[in-house]
Amino acid sequence: MAQDPKEEKAPEEAAPKSNKKLIIIIAGVLLLALAGGGAAWYFMGNKAGPKKEEKHDEAPKPPVFVTLESFTVNLQPDPDEKFLQVDLTLKVASPEVSEQVKLNMPEIRNRILLLLSNKKASEINNVEGKKTLSDEIVNQVKQPFNKGEKPLEVSGVFFTSFVIQ
Repeated sequence: MAQDPKEEKAPEEAAPKSNKKLIIIIAGVLLLALAGGGAAWYFMGNKAGPKKEEKHDEAPKPPVFVTLESFTVNLQPDPDEKFLQVDLTLKVASPEVSEQVKLNMPEIRNRILLLLSNKKASEINNVEGKKTLSDEIVNQVKQPFNKGEKPLEVSGVFFTSFVIQ
């Protein structure tokens, strides 16, 4: 009879040990699955989303340039008479502004011709003089053509040819 109680106790002790091992294995698998899922969310969902949005928000628009025909003007005497031949390109904000510039080209050319013919060769034959002239041309071109209109969005003037003789 002494053997019967040991046999009965052995199966009872074995059952709880296998249940503990099973619970530890399941808990470990669940912990690994949660860690893997968290890592996947962090690397794929959390990081990839904002980068795509930032790229769309910060994508620079390509520049729009409008090339003007050559200008040839007589400069103010300084003391000799000289003339200026210059090619200009305008940098505008959008294709719509480019169309506005093209529609109003006679007025724009007139404004620029009046500005250029008022200059002396000594005022525009150095880098500072050219930068000042560029700023003045931008200000002339930006001015609205009719009352109540917004100024044109012109951000720069580039000299592609500049000859004083």
